[in-house]
Amino acid sequence: MESLIEQIRSEGDSVGGLVECVIRGIPPGLGEPVFAKLEADLAKAMMSLPATKGFEIGSGFAATRMRGSEHNDPFEVRGGRIRTATNNSGGVQGGISNGEEIYFRVAFKPPATIAREQRTVTSSQQQTKLAARGRHDPCVLPRAVPIVEAMAALVLCDHALRQRAMSFANK
Repeated sequence: MESLIEQIRSEGDSVGGLVECVIRGIPPGLGEPVFAKLEADLAKAMMSLPATKGFEIGSGFAATRMRGSEHNDPFEVRGGRIRTATNNSGGVQGGISNGEEIYFRVAFKPPATIAREQRTVTSSQQQTKLAARGRHDPCVLPRAVPIVEAMAALVLCDHALRQRAMSFANK
């Protein structure tokens, strides 16, 4: 990755990419089935990050090429625990964590500010060209990884606190 980024930088251009996040040890039951779906809150948090252009959880867009019989995550008992045989759902089913690893991917676009000259128009509709000067990152991915991790942690903490508050309210 590092050599590709350096090559792109030397060409005065930029590149995007994917950050994959895997979260282990999340208990089943976080999230709600309608207004506070766990995957919806994760998606909202990730899509709020600068340069984000896509989010997918579990099998994501690949699920469009699968049948329900292939995509469904059948439950089974393993090690005395109810688990899923597969994890196409990415650890979230019906908006609620199922106890499996939560995994998702976030797509980041190439930075728009590049050293290569680009065509544009002025506010008076005149053709012109522009090129960035100074230091600009050719790829946001190295900086995005800890931000994705932090945003995921915030969402999960929020859902854990909601679940805790509800358990106290129901006593």
